[in-house]
Amino acid sequence: MKSVTELEEKLSEPSAALAEDLLQLDGDILILGVGGKMGPSLAKLAKRGADAAGVSKKIIGVSRFSTGSLQQELVDAGVETIAADLLNDGALQALPEVKNVIYMAGHKFGTTGREYFTWAMNSYLPGRVAEKFKQSNIVSFSSGNIYPLTPISLGGASEESSVGPVGEYAQSCLGRERIFEYFSHQYGTPVVNFRLNYAIDLRYGILLEVATAVKEGRPIDLGMGQVNVIWQGDANEMAIRSLLIADSPAVTLNITGPETVSIRWLAERFGTIFGITPQFIGTERDTALLNNASKSHQTFGYPRVSLRQMIEWTADWVNQGGETLGKPTHFQERTGAF
Repeated sequence: MKSVTELEEKLSEPSAALAEDLLQLDGDILILGVGGKMGPSLAKLAKRGADAAGVSKKIIGVSRFSTGSLQQELVDAGVETIAADLLNDGALQALPEVKNVIYMAGHKFGTTGREYFTWAMNSYLPGRVAEKFKQSNIVSFSSGNIYPLTPISLGGASEESSVGPVGEYAQSCLGRERIFEYFSHQYGTPVVNFRLNYAIDLRYGILLEVATAVKEGRPIDLGMGQVNVIWQGDANEMAIRSLLIADSPAVTLNITGPETVSIRWLAERFGTIFGITPQFIGTERDTALLNNASKSHQTFGYPRVSLRQMIEWTADWVNQGGETLGKPTHFQERTGAF
């Protein structure tokens, strides 16, 4: 891919399975927090999927839209937009009643020192949203950070594993899940808690961080020696399709790729492509933040974009000096401090 336009086209390319599911899905889709890293491409994907299915379905994106041209970009893509601060209860209550809600609002980086804001966004606001949209299907973005570090030999935490969030960000994410679960029990609201890690977009993500470090000759920390990744377009598609499997009590779903990816191996792959020997610091531990997403693969099938394809696309992007967002994942963090 040679441009942001081409990248956005690929990220929002719907599959036949998505179009079929949108044909079956009753009602419009409201995306809360559409202005984040994944929201714009998810909104465009939903719109293109509905068009491919031949159904008239409003896709509505809500964000503050305080800076930049994103609002116009979404409008140009056929997505309706509403500018609103969701923590303003008047603005929240004024939102239209929509049958399907994808909750993407949240706060992670900058938690340290502003813990109160992180808890407000990640745990208080979900209760207000769940009360407002108690008659809707809700897919709520969560995080694999709600699991503890697990032994590499186990292949990652599954939905049946015990949670053990480390740090206030992860704790607030578990709080978000519990709040949506409460309202799902209270009102029978169909909910999916969508535990994602880590989405890959060529402008950000673990693959970009490792590739850039190799290219620039910077040492790569092996403290978190293994990770999971998934193409952002695949993760977004699974989020939209999850609206059809929302249920009460709430459904929990891990979302990531099928591989446990070695950071050392990943760096060496990029080193081979770039003709550079990677530099490392630290050593791999016997635990890591890993998710077993076999339940979502059984439900939706395996991701369409493979790990090797993501590596090739990322290497090309770095080689050509492609645009980046400057938003590191901090995947190396083992103590939950964000």
